[in-house]
Amino acid sequence: MSFPESVEPEPQVFPFSISHSFSAASLTNKTAIFGLLASIFIASHLNAEVKADRIIVHKKSRTMELMSGGRVLKTYKIALGGEPVGPKTRQGDHRTPEGIFVIDRRNAQSQFHRSLHISYPRPEDRERARQLGVSPGGDIFIHGLPNGYGLVGAAHRLRDWTDGCIAVTDREIEEIWRMVDDGATVEIHP
Repeated sequence: MSFPESVEPEPQVFPFSISHSFSAASLTNKTAIFGLLASIFIASHLNAEVKADRIIVHKKSRTMELMSGGRVLKTYKIALGGEPVGPKTRQGDHRTPEGIFVIDRRNAQSQFHRSLHISYPRPEDRERARQLGVSPGGDIFIHGLPNGYGLVGAAHRLRDWTDGCIAVTDREIEEIWRMVDDGATVEIHP
């Protein structure tokens, strides 16, 4: 087939340049960068979606574990109440309770950075306190450091200092705040 002399095919116009040359090194670098960015994106989304369904506190070793489906997600070193040995029996005893509880509320405006409330006292704790003729106490939280003292950081763990709460650093309570939803189980062991 031949074209009449007066008709020429129109040149093709592309909205982008196709003159870029690809070398093996440039393609490898681009692939590596894409892979790195994709893995960071995926890892950050996977970590953001992992939620703890249980918190286990080991008073003797001063550790707290965040668990999901029986797997340890994270372990923290903690400070406890000023008299940590034994279960909490009354208000003002500076002991951290022992037993199984739940996270039943949270306080973003806490005087201790952020705080997650532990469902102490339970009915059995109230009954024991009633039999002793005392108040069982309450307001037991997992919390950060007192507002304005965040720079103390991990040094707060050099001694047990709370009134019965479980203390971590401000950075740690921020992480715990994101990973633990209300309703999560809290097991506190001696």
